[in-house]
Amino acid sequence: MKLFIASDIHGSAYYCRKMLEAYEKEQAERMILLGDILYHGPRNDLPREYAPKEVIRMLNERKHEIYAVRGNCEAEVDQMVLEFPVLADYMVFFEGKTAVYATHGHIWNEKNLPPMKPGDVLLHGHTHVLRADQVGEHLILNPGSVSIPKEGNPPTYAVLEDGVFSVRDFDGAEVKTAAL
Repeated sequence: MKLFIASDIHGSAYYCRKMLEAYEKEQAERMILLGDILYHGPRNDLPREYAPKEVIRMLNERKHEIYAVRGNCEAEVDQMVLEFPVLADYMVFFEGKTAVYATHGHIWNEKNLPPMKPGDVLLHGHTHVLRADQVGEHLILNPGSVSIPKEGNPPTYAVLEDGVFSVRDFDGAEVKTAAL
């Protein structure tokens, strides 16, 4: 199964459209959103074309294809308008025999690992910095940020297919990869 992974839309209709165009182009079967979907947060400037109501409409049209976890900017009011679950702190799925612990990153992260076995993968957003690095016994993955990338990174998303995690820019160019 081909998974499309994105994080930190922060209410940008412009980047949500670009993300959904990339999702279509990638022909992925499911989308995983790693939180911070609608609100820009007090530490961030308004992203380009900040329009949470438009983001709500675009994502609700795909509600049967989206799995999401709660970011530090999600609130119960967001769940009232989004038609897919967004308040879980984490989810676990398997890529082959490898367990992938997906979360936003504000609670569980490299400095505060969740209970994982050696060889498990931590997948998170929150930092707005793309990542695909082996750290000790775990692979740490981050698709970067769709709308407010940091540390000179471009806006990015990731694809997970056949055990390969590939971070890509919106032109589809690979920025970083890692094998699970």
